[in-house]
Amino acid sequence: MSFLRLLREIVDSLFSLQLVYLLEVIFAMKKRTAFVGAILSLIPLGQPLLMKTGFAFSTLGVTLFVSENANAESAKSLNKKGMQEYDKGDHYAAISYYSKAINKEPNEPAYWNNRGLSKNLIGDLNGARNDFQRAVIIDKNYDEAFGNLCAVNIDLEDYYGAMSACNKAIKLSLKERHFTNRGNAKRLLKDYEGAIRDLDKAIEINSKDYFSFLIRSMTKELMGDIKGACLDAKKSKSLGNKSDANNNWIKENCKRRY
Repeated sequence: MSFLRLLREIVDSLFSLQLVYLLEVIFAMKKRTAFVGAILSLIPLGQPLLMKTGFAFSTLGVTLFVSENANAESAKSLNKKGMQEYDKGDHYAAISYYSKAINKEPNEPAYWNNRGLSKNLIGDLNGARNDFQRAVIIDKNYDEAFGNLCAVNIDLEDYYGAMSACNKAIKLSLKERHFTNRGNAKRLLKDYEGAIRDLDKAIEINSKDYFSFLIRSMTKELMGDIKGACLDAKKSKSLGNKSDANNNWIKENCKRRY
């Protein structure tokens, strides 16, 4: 069977299951690599070769798979699968599902926010920030996304950007994490008194959050209040903070004095 004749028969049978047989023949030919490469070069990466038959090429090789169910899957279902992968700690898989959900429903802010969370956990901080920014552009009342934007800006050392995002989050919702993050940003900007006010508010809202006590401890240390810093560090530990850094700091600075 000649090369051109094979190509003609593929075109004639694009929406037929005969394609499977034809591909098997093609793969047996000596020029199969060049042929498959020529076909794949005409197709955008990741796009199905045949939508009606449900068959598609994997971009990693020439393996065929059935994609009919994937094409029909809703964005909501894909987002749910992403959340399941997130809970399992497989953030690369989670990002893949969130991206598919976004492709189907790009104006759903929750999908952008969720993908941003996974990107943050794999160390893609700029990617996370971009996703959180997209989420709040779509929904200007999305306080969780503003809170996440504040947190990732702190990690990126954009403390004024963090302040701006936290201010918007607090206007929308008086959650302790928003006050804690803003207090942390103020600490890093050396506004220690402002940081203490925010951290006091966070602890007033939720007295069981060890992170608020930890940040307040660090702030008090910078203010020279070692006794107060020790009390907060120990409180943070009693609430579940098991970090070596906190434990070592307590041993070195508190001892039996406080």
